[in-house]
Amino acid sequence: MPELYIGLMSGTSTDGVDGILADLSNQHIEVLASTSLPLPGSLRSELLELNSPGPDELARAALAANRLSDCYAEAVNRLLQSAGTAAASVRAIGAHGQTVRHAPQSGYTLQINAPARLAEHTGIAVVADFRSRDVAAGGQGAPLVPAFHAACFGHAAGRVVLNLGGIANLTILESPVRGFDTGPANMLMDAWTQRHLDQPYDKNGAWAAQGHSNAALLRRLSGEPWLALPPPKSTGRDLFNLDWLDTHLRALPTSVPAEDVQATLLQLSVSTIAQAVAAHAGQTREVIACGGGALNPVFMQALTRALPCSLTTSARYGVPVLAVEALAFAWLAQAHLRGEAACWPSVTGARHPSIAGCVYPA
Repeated sequence: MPELYIGLMSGTSTDGVDGILADLSNQHIEVLASTSLPLPGSLRSELLELNSPGPDELARAALAANRLSDCYAEAVNRLLQSAGTAAASVRAIGAHGQTVRHAPQSGYTLQINAPARLAEHTGIAVVADFRSRDVAAGGQGAPLVPAFHAACFGHAAGRVVLNLGGIANLTILESPVRGFDTGPANMLMDAWTQRHLDQPYDKNGAWAAQGHSNAALLRRLSGEPWLALPPPKSTGRDLFNLDWLDTHLRALPTSVPAEDVQATLLQLSVSTIAQAVAAHAGQTREVIACGGGALNPVFMQALTRALPCSLTTSARYGVPVLAVEALAFAWLAQAHLRGEAACWPSVTGARHPSIAGCVYPA
């Protein structure tokens, strides 16, 4: 019998909602339908603003959570219609929500979400709040995807999965599986593009390709103390944001052209990823890239030059690069209902494994 699950993801880039309907029966992963819809501009702006302290945060966050849940419900309806599947046939939805604070060092992480509202509107059980249990056990609560990467791509010495979302993270598919954030992937480049070009992202890396990496700026950015921390570690907009970048730009003796800043941000992402692979996965023979950055040819070409091994994408293994994270949350929802731990100490540094998420019944 099929075991149908839906995974929903709106990532650090805050550009839209990706959804997957998958059959996860008998350790088999089959994508039945996928969808992607942009977030309304006003909601996207509000979610980004909520990453920083501001007036009336509690009410604004609650209202934003309701609006995000409505976007999630629309994605669910699109998936069901596309596959010709009834809601009653779906075991659960895995919905991560939108991270606006991530401070495991202080014992908390916060994702804007309204899972009860989503369950009410779809008639499907919802599994959410995937990070908190691991954080309570002293872990980072992130990254969440390594257990899924191991299930999807196998335990294979010399193989690494590289997620290129807003933040870059590695999963090292050895035993035990390890994973950690390496630093920014697309997040700073997207924000810089939005400021200067009023575009959501640098399509195909074309703007970065027009510039030249600035050595002085790259040295300053690369000197961020977080980058030198050993795993386990995780990060997000709390650290890597435009205020952080502006601070470093103001410290330079001369201004840097905007396109050169973009080229430098791309080089920062590439160099921190390559250094992380060299330092923590030195025997790597293959890196499997996924996430939006895997569709950026300039980014991928730069990574190919920087990595001492082959670089491919998850599409080679039958999983579209934009589907991996949403599919991971479908898998995490199944793991929760099965009572299987999907947060592992070798990844997060927690005191013990934990079952990720909590369930809101239909």
